Amino acid sequence: MIKIDLDDTFDANSASEDLTGFTFNSELRDDNVVELHVLISEHPDPLLPGVYNLAFGPLGEDNEIDDKIILRHKNVNKVFSTVLLFAITFLENYSDENYSIGIDGSNETRANLYHRMFRYNYDHLSDIIVTVGVDWYVKLLRNGTDIERDSDGIPLFKPRPEPFDLNRSPKDLYRYYIFSLNN
Repeated sequence: MIKIDLDDTFDANSASEDLTGFTFNSELRDDNVVELHVLISEHPDPLLPGVYNLAFGPLGEDNEIDDKIILRHKNVNKVFSTVLLFAITFLENYSDENYSIGIDGSNETRANLYHRMFRYNYDHLSDIIVTVGVDWYVKLLRNGTDIERDSDGIPLFKPRPEPFDLNRSPKDLYRYYIFSLNN
């Protein structure tokens, strides 16, 4: 279980002026050190205005963040605490904008990890952040035989944010997790 402690984090190697990029080092169980990159970028879905996506991981061969790699950190709690503190700092820096940060469980394992992290730390973090879960849906049209489609005829998936359900089954995880400052 990941235990978030915002007072126990790694120091930054670098941070961009606008706080959308950040790097830090983490020691792995095999004693190697890996530089992790954190990137906050505007979510591309126009139905999620003000949401910024959070990605983190080492750089891959393409010089992009590899958020699918499996790493065995010596202190996974400190890694996630560092990433979360950086995201909270971004939100505080842009508090007038009322931005939110979203994190995608790119696969079932990661979605389960993020769900458990937010659930396990809910009491501790609820004074600082508000967490919601997001599922996507396709609207069934009134004729009952067709679904809503975009201009290319592709099913139009719309986000449906809802208050984070602490008791939601691991078999029915959210597709996306969004958190904002608890004002």
